[in-house]
Amino acid sequence: MATAIRAAAGSRSLKQLLSELKAIRSAEDSGAFALASKYITDQYRRFETTEQQHCRAKEELQFTAETYRCYLESLRKLKDLNESYRGKGERSIRDTADMVGFKLPHDPK
Repeated sequence: MATAIRAAAGSRSLKQLLSELKAIRSAEDSGAFALASKYITDQYRRFETTEQQHCRAKEELQFTAETYRCYLESLRKLKDLNESYRGKGERSIRDTADMVGFKLPHDPK
């Protein structure tokens, strides 16, 4: 039973890791994506466990995969934030206030 739960968690983390890797790839990086995904998949197969054996490297692989997934997800979110807030030249006071969620006081005139 515990092995089935670990296997499900392993396949879930593999899918999440590959989807994060796919989300940050660019058109010119498709070869690197293919190599990285093949390497990751091969590592998962290499440290596959059965019900009769317990492999400490599998747990280490699971931890490393979760760490890389978190790193790739954070990298993608940082890229999105940088694109969203990157400098677009001089902004008006109203545009800046709207961007950060402030409201300007009304002009008394």
